[in-house]
This record gives sequence, structure tokens and C-alpha cells, in this order.
Amino acid sequence: MGGNLSNMEYVHTSSAKSSSNILTFNSTAKWKVHLKASEQTNKLMVVEFTATWCAPCKYMDPIIQEFATKYKNIVDFIKIDVDVLMDVTQEYQVQAMPTFILMKKGEVVDKVVGAKKDELTMLIEKHKN
Repeated sequence: MGGNLSNMEYVHTSSAKSSSNILTFNSTAKWKVHLKASEQTNKLMVVEFTATWCAPCKYMDPIIQEFATKYKNIVDFIKIDVDVLMDVTQEYQVQAMPTFILMKKGEVVDKVVGAKKDELTMLIEKHKN
């Protein structure tokens, strides 16, 4: 997305069928650089606010991995741990996990609260182009 790769950290995740890259951020500054770069593109960004202790988040992990493979080069998938980037979590008023914020050009276009695969799929399809 025009961001410097040194400002991003990739989490390599894999499923039985394929592997995918999902971005994760452990620094607010790095997140802001990526967010600023995303303003220059019309690419959909799905930001998952998650926590290591969150059971519904763990349920969604293989689904998000599947989506990251299915929508490769069309949608960016990002994970933000609410316990690590509390300021970003507060900025987006996240109160439950998982929360998925869909963004385009740096602006929120939709939101899904909870482990709702069908709703998330519908909104990704709606906003991907």
C-alpha cells in the first residue's frame, strides 16, 4: 500500500490448504504509517481487533486466514491486539471482541461486532471493489 515494509510486521499463518499473510501491528506509530498509506489507495482494509484470551477471536482465526487467501491482492487483513494497542482500540471505540472495522481510503466504511462470518463475508463483498 505504499508503506515501508520496515514499518509493518507480517504474521505468517497457515491452514491445512494454504498459507496467507495477515498484517499485525505492535506499535501505534507503525499502524498510523500504514493507515496514512492506505489513504492513497481504494483497497479495502479489514482490521480485526482481537485478544489472545478471546475464544470467539480464536474461532474466527481460520476464517480470517481463509479470507486472506481468497481475497489476496484485493483486501488487506490486519490484526490489532486490544491489550497491546489500547490507544488504537479506544480511538475506534472497540468494546467487544472480535470487532472488524472495514476501511477504505483511511475511512471506516462498515463494522462487524462479534464472530459473525456471514455478515463479515457480505460486507467484504459489498466493499471490495
